[in-house]
Amino acid sequence: MATHNPDHCLFAIPKKGRLFEKVNAMLKGAGVEYHREPRLDIAICKDLDMTMVFLPAADISKYVGEGNVDIGVTGIDIVEENGLEVERIMDLGFGKCRLCVQAPVASKITDVKSLAGKRIVTSFPLLTKKFFDPYDKELGVTTSIQFVSGSVEAACGLGLADGIVDLVETGTTMKAAGLEIVATVLETESVLITNPNSKHKDIVNLLKHRIEGYITSQKSVMVSYNVSKVDLEAVTKITPGKRSPTITQLTDGGHSVSSLVSKKNIVKVMDDLHAAGASDILVFELSNSRM
Repeated sequence: MATHNPDHCLFAIPKKGRLFEKVNAMLKGAGVEYHREPRLDIAICKDLDMTMVFLPAADISKYVGEGNVDIGVTGIDIVEENGLEVERIMDLGFGKCRLCVQAPVASKITDVKSLAGKRIVTSFPLLTKKFFDPYDKELGVTTSIQFVSGSVEAACGLGLADGIVDLVETGTTMKAAGLEIVATVLETESVLITNPNSKHKDIVNLLKHRIEGYITSQKSVMVSYNVSKVDLEAVTKITPGKRSPTITQLTDGGHSVSSLVSKKNIVKVMDDLHAAGASDILVFELSNSRM
């Protein structure tokens, strides 16, 4: 059974769901290894003085902000809603969605001011109040904001609200409930956060570098090709790399070039390289990196 070492850095991640799966895959790729026993919400890391703590995503920023844990992964929306002081280390590039004001399609509301002074249901009461306060002040009204913990999209259909404020990822749930976006309150994604007063800055910085390296490796590939001296300048403009390409002179007077390229652009880059005179173009997947 895992027990917490009081000298360990505490790292809180979501305990289940899609976000847990994405965070777990990221940590595995970054070399953070641990074994979690069934039904336990704590696990000791193998090669780091760190203990993993598995919590509801909505609670993680509170634990980090209050200093109960040193580092955590949660959404920008949760960080902003809780309003506690945390240091935002880096954006992680997944869990992207928007916190939006939504209203029934049938109501044909196009101006969010129309909902000021009306009934709004949300799981984000503080962000919602902050959003509507300027409109309330301008119009001399008070928007009624009611908190619910789930199934926010059902509120309008049940006659409990004139509009809602909720997260929108694909929009499928919103459309099924007969709702549409009136305004965006906040764009959010998963972020790595830490307590500014954590005594484990060394581990926090190590994790930052490891995760940055893994994310770079997932977004990039290494392209290698040969090119004549005459075409060298043209092709290196196509593949400038993160800092600069690696260029090696060949015995036939030509050059071998290696460069980091965005994975999503690699097919076009290969076409452009070939058209510019490059040959023997090879692409290599990356498993990890340090920049």
